[in-house]
Amino acid sequence: MPLLWHPLYSGGRGSKHNSLNKILVIGAAWVGDAVLSQPLFAALRKQSPDCGIDVLAPSWTQGVLARMPEITHILDNPFGHGQLRWIARRALGKELRREHYQQAIILPNSFKSALIPWFAQIPRRTGYVGEMRHFLLNDKRDLDRSAHPLMVERFAALALPQNGVLQGPVPFPRLHADLEAQAATLHRLNLTLNPPVAILCPGAEFGPAKRWPVRHFATAARQLIGQGFQIWLLGSKKDHPIAALLSHEIDGPIYNLCGTTNLSEAVDLMAAAQRVISNDSGLMHVAAALDIPLVAVFGSSSPEFTPPLSNQAQVVTLKLSCSPCFKRECPLGHLKCLEDLTPDRVMARW
Repeated sequence: MPLLWHPLYSGGRGSKHNSLNKILVIGAAWVGDAVLSQPLFAALRKQSPDCGIDVLAPSWTQGVLARMPEITHILDNPFGHGQLRWIARRALGKELRREHYQQAIILPNSFKSALIPWFAQIPRRTGYVGEMRHFLLNDKRDLDRSAHPLMVERFAALALPQNGVLQGPVPFPRLHADLEAQAATLHRLNLTLNPPVAILCPGAEFGPAKRWPVRHFATAARQLIGQGFQIWLLGSKKDHPIAALLSHEIDGPIYNLCGTTNLSEAVDLMAAAQRVISNDSGLMHVAAALDIPLVAVFGSSSPEFTPPLSNQAQVVTLKLSCSPCFKRECPLGHLKCLEDLTPDRVMARW
């Protein structure tokens, strides 16, 4: 099983590094969580400026990792959600032995995610205790949920030595757009930045209970067009049908870009926006990490654990008695947490 190396920079961190302090991070499995891991990488880089930080990550998160300059290399994690594939994990672990990592930091809490560093015989294997993986870790951490209520804090705390304490608030995650790549994507998609851009993200991978109704997005889009904005609809190929319904309801400059970009290109396009409205999704965290004025719509989920982290982010949620339920579909069949969240409430945040 060959490793897929993605050199992010020329020379230095861009080629195979020879640092005496090489760290392998087993990356998060979701785009939003991958964004929230950036302060961990920044903390590791601050502690050891010359360290090498490689991240073993699934393909669908690599686009945001590629916009984090702290990372040295991105390695492809070929294992999908729920796949054990013991023999293949052992083969990958054995291949990683030749990289001579000094430490592995395992972000997911699953048993499976800790196997590869163990097979790779990495001498220090750091992670939170969970899912019967005590013997796979030798730098075990007990998660104090009250001390670290936010996921971003839990990730950043893994950069500390055992019993270390986070000093002050964790910095907000930050992504760095590639402006040259942005220009190329604008040219490929025949887009311009005049009039100014408002981006709407109508999809959510988790399910319908996270999606603000199309008609509400349409009302917000009409108001933004009336204020002089063009509208870009951003998301994955799975979001294209929802975005198509939305775009068909609008007269004016609206572009359905769902499925037309990879994730890195989506990051670069997001950086061009002056306004973003998003469901609770990975792209919500991308907008926050780019410090774009953002209104984040929460329905079945809660902003208490993974809020958008930016001084320019606003959260709107109705806080009904039945929410957050954390269900993919409304168990009561009415979806009032989103249906009753009117466009006026969202637009009033600007």
